[in-house]
Amino acid sequence: MTSTDTPENLASPDPAAAPDAASVMLALHQTALGGPEVLRLTELPRPAPGLGEILVAVHAAGLNPTDFKHRAMRRFLPPSPLTLGWDVSGTVVETGFGVTLFQPGDEVFGMLPYPYGVGSHAEYVTGPTRAFAAKPAGIDHVQAAALPLAALTAWQALVDTADLRAGQRVLIHAAAGGVGHLAVQIAKERGAHVTGTASAPKHDFLRELGADACVDYRSEDFTDTDERYDVVLDALGGETATRSVSVLRPGGTLVSLLPGAEDTRAAAEKAQVRAVTLLVEHDQAGMRAIAELVERGRLRAHVSGTFPLAEGARAHVQGETGRTTGKLVITVR
Repeated sequence: MTSTDTPENLASPDPAAAPDAASVMLALHQTALGGPEVLRLTELPRPAPGLGEILVAVHAAGLNPTDFKHRAMRRFLPPSPLTLGWDVSGTVVETGFGVTLFQPGDEVFGMLPYPYGVGSHAEYVTGPTRAFAAKPAGIDHVQAAALPLAALTAWQALVDTADLRAGQRVLIHAAAGGVGHLAVQIAKERGAHVTGTASAPKHDFLRELGADACVDYRSEDFTDTDERYDVVLDALGGETATRSVSVLRPGGTLVSLLPGAEDTRAAAEKAQVRAVTLLVEHDQAGMRAIAELVERGRLRAHVSGTFPLAEGARAHVQGETGRTTGKLVITVR
């Protein structure tokens, strides 16, 4: 099997020509924890969809900081061997028993259940039907694959958790990153006033996305202001979370994507603000909301680079520099 196989011939293989062709696939796999060098293009059994699942021929798969962390150290997942990847965009090849929402040939995108549904950095992946939504027709698979985990994180933080409303003011840390640049767009769509932190060279990018104000974290202290925000979205954790409490108005909400320092909650209680840590969940309603924003031209992922599956280790090297604007994507078909 090669990465040039189409979903059509993979769905209906010629048994006389290659009786085992449909039973294997290539995946970016690791058998030990470590640096990007542990990633190997490996032939593995092709999965089959279980009850309520679909089998997707992966066209593209997004790369996120959580991939780097899980590659290097034990976090949520069981020990290696494992295949990473939660973002996916592709074509339905086969449906499991009970699936009614999709059929073979449908183009879908979604986030596999985080964290245990991992495995999209491969030619095929299975996942529960309701982890997916129909891919917006106006974007390609690369654009679609860049969205799910980061956009769902931003949506669940700003909309589901903070209930961000028109006229409110929001501070988004690391606003040019994967989650941040999508959060800026979602917040603007909600009618909020948006301030983003990023290095100065990325401020024009943030303004193009709709940011109303920018803070250069290298030369400015985001707490050195009289501004008070209704919501802070913190993708950095640690002391940044604790210090963010001071710029919230009483009754405001701090949503962190990483644990804050030990005194964050104490500081929040004293300031009479809400401080929570968000772990993204797969969510079909959220994916459909994201797709609707994309279709209306209100949300678009910025893709800084693409890498073929065989060069996935190189994608990890670039991603771990921490200087990526937007997202990196692994291309499979």
